[in-house]
Amino acid sequence: MIKLYGHEMSGNSYKARLFLELLRIDYEWIKVDLMKGEHKSPEYLEINPFGQVPLLVYGDLKLADSQAILVYLARQYGGDKWLPLEPLPLAQVVRWLSTTAGEVRQGPENARLYYLFGATSINIERAHQKAEYILSQLDRHFTTHTWLECDRPTIADIAVFPYIALARDGKISLDAYTNVLNWIERVKQLPGYIPMTGI
Repeated sequence: MIKLYGHEMSGNSYKARLFLELLRIDYEWIKVDLMKGEHKSPEYLEINPFGQVPLLVYGDLKLADSQAILVYLARQYGGDKWLPLEPLPLAQVVRWLSTTAGEVRQGPENARLYYLFGATSINIERAHQKAEYILSQLDRHFTTHTWLECDRPTIADIAVFPYIALARDGKISLDAYTNVLNWIERVKQLPGYIPMTGI
């Protein structure tokens, strides 16, 4: 059985867990207590030298990084539905995975880390500026798109969703972004959807 190591307050852990649920794949959830530093313990570093969550383990396979886990699960279990093979739609989905690791991380995710977890090394003004930028881009995108790409939910939506939906944890209001709010609700209606604290 697949084992997913993560923490319930980690948006990155949540996106891997959410996708497993959407795919209706049985898995074992193993909590890594970030607050106690378990992700930096010798035992955990032995299976994930980067000392991060999530981590997917399946037999001899050990796969870290939420975006990589989404790609693996989509290709292994979801077929073209979640990750297209045609060059252009594939590139469009991958672009949003990059946006997740770039603008979404630098904006809403960092603001949440600052306020919720006391990560004071983060420049909160810059995080709020980045958040406003990506939320404006997304809201504009959703004026002509129901989903991020391909006219259907893909791993692009699963990757972007958590930290956008958790924006309020970073004292970022979503009230002005009606199209983004509507998209959040569409994700919540997907069969198999599971919630997370803050969403």
